Amino acid sequence: MSEARRGPGLRTGDARGPSGRDVPRFVIGCDDDERDMGQAEAGMRNEMFREEEMEGDEDESPAERQIVVGICAMMKKSKSKPMTEILERLCKFDYIDVVIFPEEVILEEPVEKWPLCDCLISFHSKGFPLDKAVEYAKLRNPLLINDLNMQYFIQDRREVYRILQEEGIDLPRYAVLNRDPDNPEECNLVEGEDHVEVNGEVFPKPFVEKPVCAEDHNVYIYYPTSAGGGSQRLFRKIGSRSSVYSPESSVRKTGSYIYEEFMPTDGTDVKVYTVGPDYAHAEARKSPALDGKVERDSEGKEIRYPVMLTAMEKLVARKVCLAFKQTVCGFDLLRANGHSFVCDVNGFSFVKNSMKYYDDCAKVLGNLVMRELAPQFHIPWSIPMEAEDIPIVPTTSGTMMELRCVIAIIRHGDRTPKQKMKMEVRHPLFFELFEKCGGYKTGKLKLKKPKQLQEVLDIARLLLIELGQHNDCEIEEKKSKLEQLKTVLEMYGHFSGINRKVQLTYLRTGQPKASSEEEDSKKDGPSLLLVLKWGGELTPAGRVQAEELGRAFRCMYPGGQGDYAGFPGCGLLRLHSTYRHDLKIYASDEGRVQMTAAAFAKGLLALEGELTPILVQMVKSANMNGLLDSDSDSLTDCQQRVKARLHEIMQKDQEFLPDEYLAPTGSPSLVNSMKVIDNPVKTCDKVYALIQSLTSQIRRRLEDPKSADLQLYHSETLELMLQRWSKLERDFRMKNGRYDISKIPDIYDCIKYDTQHNASLSLEDTLELFRLSRALADIIIPQEYGITKAEKLDIAQAYCVPLMKKIQLDLQRTHEDEAVNKLHPLYSRGVMSPGRHVRTRLYFTSESHVHSLLSMFRYGGLLDETDQQWKQAMDYLSAVTELNYMTQIVIMLYEDNNKDPSSEERFHVELHFSPGVKGCEDEENVPLGFGFRPASSENEDKKPNQGSLEDLSQDEPDQAIPISEPINIQRRSPMIRNRKTGSMEVPDSRVSSSTYREPSASRLALPRRGSVSTGCLCVSPAPGFEGCSMVPSIYPLETLHNSLSLKQVDEFLNRVCESSSEAHAKTMKGGCVWLWTAVPFAPPLFSTTNIVSIYIFDSCIFLLPAADQALFCLKSRFLF
Repeated sequence: MSEARRGPGLRTGDARGPSGRDVPRFVIGCDDDERDMGQAEAGMRNEMFREEEMEGDEDESPAERQIVVGICAMMKKSKSKPMTEILERLCKFDYIDVVIFPEEVILEEPVEKWPLCDCLISFHSKGFPLDKAVEYAKLRNPLLINDLNMQYFIQDRREVYRILQEEGIDLPRYAVLNRDPDNPEECNLVEGEDHVEVNGEVFPKPFVEKPVCAEDHNVYIYYPTSAGGGSQRLFRKIGSRSSVYSPESSVRKTGSYIYEEFMPTDGTDVKVYTVGPDYAHAEARKSPALDGKVERDSEGKEIRYPVMLTAMEKLVARKVCLAFKQTVCGFDLLRANGHSFVCDVNGFSFVKNSMKYYDDCAKVLGNLVMRELAPQFHIPWSIPMEAEDIPIVPTTSGTMMELRCVIAIIRHGDRTPKQKMKMEVRHPLFFELFEKCGGYKTGKLKLKKPKQLQEVLDIARLLLIELGQHNDCEIEEKKSKLEQLKTVLEMYGHFSGINRKVQLTYLRTGQPKASSEEEDSKKDGPSLLLVLKWGGELTPAGRVQAEELGRAFRCMYPGGQGDYAGFPGCGLLRLHSTYRHDLKIYASDEGRVQMTAAAFAKGLLALEGELTPILVQMVKSANMNGLLDSDSDSLTDCQQRVKARLHEIMQKDQEFLPDEYLAPTGSPSLVNSMKVIDNPVKTCDKVYALIQSLTSQIRRRLEDPKSADLQLYHSETLELMLQRWSKLERDFRMKNGRYDISKIPDIYDCIKYDTQHNASLSLEDTLELFRLSRALADIIIPQEYGITKAEKLDIAQAYCVPLMKKIQLDLQRTHEDEAVNKLHPLYSRGVMSPGRHVRTRLYFTSESHVHSLLSMFRYGGLLDETDQQWKQAMDYLSAVTELNYMTQIVIMLYEDNNKDPSSEERFHVELHFSPGVKGCEDEENVPLGFGFRPASSENEDKKPNQGSLEDLSQDEPDQAIPISEPINIQRRSPMIRNRKTGSMEVPDSRVSSSTYREPSASRLALPRRGSVSTGCLCVSPAPGFEGCSMVPSIYPLETLHNSLSLKQVDEFLNRVCESSSEAHAKTMKGGCVWLWTAVPFAPPLFSTTNIVSIYIFDSCIFLLPAADQALFCLKSRFLF
């Protein structure tokens, strides 16, 4: 090819024509970017040389026609790095010239004086005169890469959504609120406490509020009061911020907006960039709504990772590109609930910092221009055929096992004392509220929303007024209880809906006398049992515990011991950013549990800011079918019998006998507590006397003027402290002189809280009260979940079979279901195992589920005590006295890719446990486990295999770093470092997975210095995971067993779940009363006229005769 046919590169000017030498050729120099000056000068020298050569050759052959591509945009856009990179590549096409329209010409000159071009790339941005660009296109009629008229529509979100709907593209449910600027009050908007109604369409919080103008980036997300309320305010990035949290919960009252439902995306957004209808590049980034902190790399650029689009998402990209007539187009995808929704179309938009994208974009644009214009100008050209890139993913190598799944069941963090008040109510107003809220459907009602609590408060106020005016009125509710109901509901001056709740239960024949709290005499007729619960809020210490534990959990993941962007645990952060971390966080509906989950997620994913946005986006409520919630007021028959027996034993005024039927399992923790107590009634006498002493001391402090303004922990006052202790004093000792044993956990709860958080009061005998109440609680609390092994299993099954079924499903899906979002393999350099993913399921719950799940593992027959490691693990668990806040049960699934897929040795399961937060003065008495992932004794003196999952020799971002000092992640924690450390070692392939690994001799030694291989999932001698010893107030994870096969675990879970189903079936045969509900079915999945129809309801498959399709009776309690 002759030099004359070669395109000259980037140029500007007041061109007189689009052909040959009539167009002055000047290379654009970037005055504001010295880095490009060298290239510019070299280009100019080449231009001069080519001009001279062409002039010399003019008589020999005329210059061949060049296609001129004009760039008409604001200078900030036309000289940006992505544009420069792409245009430099576009100029390499033999017949293409590029001319950039100067900004001053665009703004100040009439379109007749604009440079001429054959193809125009023009797009709107702030300050750009789109009207003039449209006028120019009409005048010169160039080939438009991006349609100009459609860019008017892109500036209006209403039009964008209209076009998306017309094209059948999924988008969030939305409504448009148009306001007249002169009369902003006249609009179809009704705002409620936790919802808005727009044009008759109701949007419960969380919902999104977007200005109709696409140039206005002030998008607000409003959160429900149950999550803390307030709003997240998004804006165009300023430095490293893209949003801030605001306590304001009311929507804006001026301007026009789109209101749409909030889509839970697990904190990640996907941005898609098209270049024509057949090319789309997608990147994942942290959602700006999560914490507003922009993740940046060492060069200060926002961190994004390319991801693979599904076939359906590629079709959506094609539709968007064609519908808006924008060849180069960016739009936002929300991946939520298994679907993808388009939430914004940005128009002309380039990917930043991707050389692969720059190559592809220039190639696609160049081919498009040549295909459209080459025939018109008789330029000989055909689209080159190239082999398609094959997405090859490196295979794993070495003997390392790959972490595939982490399942953790975690108790909530430190909380304020829980308090509860019961009263029987019969007033018609309570029955009206019960009926209004649908209580008669199930016979029970839980009220947590602010509006509901306000109605209860209004009733209490009304009844108290009536009592004050008419002493002989027929109001049966006790005045003292109504006053307490009113006082609790008026606390804080507002309802947050997350720390108080009222439960109403229908009693057909009234409530029989059960304790000193209730009526002395039973009244006839139906009544409602009102249970008021308050307190139990997550404390600041609980938030720190959860956040630090989340930060420490990162270190269980590949590359977790490295340092990335200033944070440890880079392996987990990169997994999550690249869609290779399949993370789901579930929590029960209790506020303290949900906030613990949010704080844990904040530490796990290195988030910043308030917990409310994290809670809404990252934490899924799991209060269905008893997965993580349980009705503590609805005890099983077995649990009622156990509690009755406990009460009977603890009421005996005698010493515990050696053969007392209280510790048949022989648990050392129980036996030791019985020795401390000796005589339960005498101990209760002491506890009662100590409580009386405590309340007297608090009263004296209240009378002291110096204590008038004394603030206790978490904004509590002396009056509130006195209220909770006085209530315990009244309730613990009943009118008949006996003790209400059910109050012992509450007493221990309160004294533990005050000993830890209010020690500055220096009240007398608090440590003695703590010691005695803890000994009593160490008997009562675990034994409430069963005294014998059979009872423990029976009660545990009632609590946690749904959770165990879910755990079984999580383990199965890890190796069966590969249909998850993955990193695009073409971008896999620098990222370990791009084709693989790690599944993480975190379940945050309360004490009952943790006790029950541990009982299932201990007594359900997972292993017997012939397994030496299991026997020692059971001895360790028997010595644990309390499952404290942040207790963890962790299941980790590994895959050995060198084993046959059908072999039992292919998948390897480990079971770990931590008793959670350290108690007062526990350090010397804590039982010792055997460390986290203890090494095999056979491997003790052998060097671990340092092979990796891939050849990472050139993988700079993930290279191992030598550990010269222990990694310190205690950013704000004031806690003391734990004395215990763990050891982690690479499993040797020569050791059978069924071989017991003796505890490492270095278990209690100080951390040894070494290096961490980020390609492996275990660590050579180093500071170790220290499970939670990186969180100094929490005991480290201890391995209960580290050589289980997946088959063993699966068979165990099958066995315990089936035995539960059989027990329920026997209960049904034994005459259990079932509620029958007529359920009209949706249309069948499959139907034949003469045979059967197949339906799915509540995860069950039903085959019904064709004649019986109209109605079906289903046992409402039999849910799967």
